[in-house]
Amino acid sequence: MNAIEVVRAGALTTVQDLGRRGLAHLGVPRSGALDGPAHRLANRLVGNPADAATLETTLTGVAVRALAPVVAAVTGAPAPVRIDGRPAPWGLPVTIPAGAVLDVGAATHGVRSYVAFAGGVAVPPVLGSRATDLLAGLGPSPLSAGDVLPLGEPADCPPPVDVAPQPAPPAELVLRLRLGPRDDWFTADALRLLGQARYTVASASNRIALRTEGPALARAIDAELPSEGMVLGAVQVPTDGRPLIFLADHPTTGGYPVVGVVPEVDLAAAAQARPGTPLRFQVIA
Repeated sequence: MNAIEVVRAGALTTVQDLGRRGLAHLGVPRSGALDGPAHRLANRLVGNPADAATLETTLTGVAVRALAPVVAAVTGAPAPVRIDGRPAPWGLPVTIPAGAVLDVGAATHGVRSYVAFAGGVAVPPVLGSRATDLLAGLGPSPLSAGDVLPLGEPADCPPPVDVAPQPAPPAELVLRLRLGPRDDWFTADALRLLGQARYTVASASNRIALRTEGPALARAIDAELPSEGMVLGAVQVPTDGRPLIFLADHPTTGGYPVVGVVPEVDLAAAAQARPGTPLRFQVIA
């Protein structure tokens, strides 16, 4: 049986691919891997297409038993990797014999590791994606011990990978920010503060949003804002004045003003920023 059995689920391990694009008008978030480059690299290492489903772990890793021989790779947050207790490489393809346990330990840096298997995790797709969406409740549930996940058919000949650069998790998170559409709802002092202040990543951060701790942004308009569409990377400012950055499982509408938007390319680093990581915004044109 070409499948894996979950031995240890970890704090939060979900199935992720590139998400459900083009469905926001139906109230369906994109979801998908928070660290897209790490997800794509894991798939590349085992010969999968970029949109094959992987496992996304959170801080404490995961352990799975291979029910048939399979090639796997671990990327994203660095973590110790073992096969039946023996050390195995991180960031390179490894073969797991039938019955052996692949154990991805706690992340030594960063937050989320990605585990790809040749053929991809072949759970049934929902609305065109196998991704677990924690906000909308779409896709497979987060992993539990004893779950059995089917795998697809691997490629006949995985392409060789001789160089696979991976960025380190950020010691300081710098997010570029394009102001708007509701920057006029904030005072001029607040907008200056936004580009100068030092925030930290809050422990309440999750797949929906990266929350911040730091100085509050004062509003120039105190009226209620009707709900409007939200996009990936939107920096929303709730009533406490502390900005939050919407990630893959964000709601598709919201009623708090969005002071700006972080470009999608910057969000992979946000996915790996641990609570307490210094954060600053760099306002761009």
